[in-house]
Amino acid sequence: MKDTADFTEFEVGYDIPALPGMDESEIQTPCLILDLDALEYNIAKMGDYAKSHGMRHRVHGKMHKSVDVAKLQERLGGSCGVCCQKVSEAEVFVRGGIKDVLVSNQVTQPAKIDRLARLPLLGARTICCVDDMANIPNLSAAAVKHGTQIECLVEIDCGAGRCGVTSTPQVVELAQAIDAAEGLRFSGLQAYQGAMQHLDSYDDRKAKTEIAILMVADAIDALKSQGLECDIVGGGGTGSYYFESASGVFNELQCGSYAFMDADYGRIHDKDGKRIDEGEWKNALFILTSVMSHAKPDKAIVDAGLKAQSVDSGLPTVFGRTDVKYVKCSDEHGVVADPDGVLKVNDTLRLVPGHCDPTCNVHDWYVGVRNGKVETLWPVSARGKAY
Repeated sequence: MKDTADFTEFEVGYDIPALPGMDESEIQTPCLILDLDALEYNIAKMGDYAKSHGMRHRVHGKMHKSVDVAKLQERLGGSCGVCCQKVSEAEVFVRGGIKDVLVSNQVTQPAKIDRLARLPLLGARTICCVDDMANIPNLSAAAVKHGTQIECLVEIDCGAGRCGVTSTPQVVELAQAIDAAEGLRFSGLQAYQGAMQHLDSYDDRKAKTEIAILMVADAIDALKSQGLECDIVGGGGTGSYYFESASGVFNELQCGSYAFMDADYGRIHDKDGKRIDEGEWKNALFILTSVMSHAKPDKAIVDAGLKAQSVDSGLPTVFGRTDVKYVKCSDEHGVVADPDGVLKVNDTLRLVPGHCDPTCNVHDWYVGVRNGKVETLWPVSARGKAY
């Protein structure tokens, strides 16, 4: 990858949206910008929290898909590694220098299993999730073939209703089979309660997490009775990490969105009833967009439409302003209500995306900004890695 210092002015607008040293107002839009001060604050805060509570933090790479952000999380936040959802994501992070990778998902297709089994050859601790007995011999055969070791976590469905087994006997049966399989190592449990992360109420999230904690504690006790110990008991997200940390059961957090913060997460409440983007975390990720038309006196048309973001969790919000509101979008256009006509063509707005993960996946670059100036550019390294 070419260093950003090597880019020429000619390439701006062709390959990259900006150059270091530019003013924020000169950035080609629509694009993703990172407020570096806010990003560093969030990363250091979560790192300090995890350390002070005796927890490891395995950051979720599916959120940002960026080797550069993951390395910043190692340096400033003391992260122990990354979670990925796809083998192709894991390959990008391992090749980028991240040496402890959990595919927090099931890997079942033969070609994907073979690729997974080759990751340790690049010097990476390689872990995946298992919830199916038939998956175990296939993982084992691939590890033996390549002379490597795949670590496995038994996944518990503790409320998300997706992958994972739902009873302690199933957990024990899978763990014993993994422990007996050549080339595999039973390393613990995956128990992420994703379904409740965006519940507005702190108390509602707490109640859902308590159910998960009881399930996991029961499984750990049963495994111990069979002589099986858990190195990793992983889970915890941006909406619940404080519950898992206080449980005495979990030892590894898997928070992702805290680093960037989006509009959907931002609206949930902390224990004092405040939005978490008003005190707990800072907005660090924005879609920078420009006004391209103001032919109608009460509305501005901006260049960030559906192709610049994901709106599955709602429309973006305009950061730092109450006088204008993003109200509608089509493929290439966003409609901003501007009742007082305060905007003009080429004005820029920072939009807080509704859902950061899929929004990041449609962009090539992060433009890192500090004090209104472009400081760095980072590629969205694992963009489009869906297999």
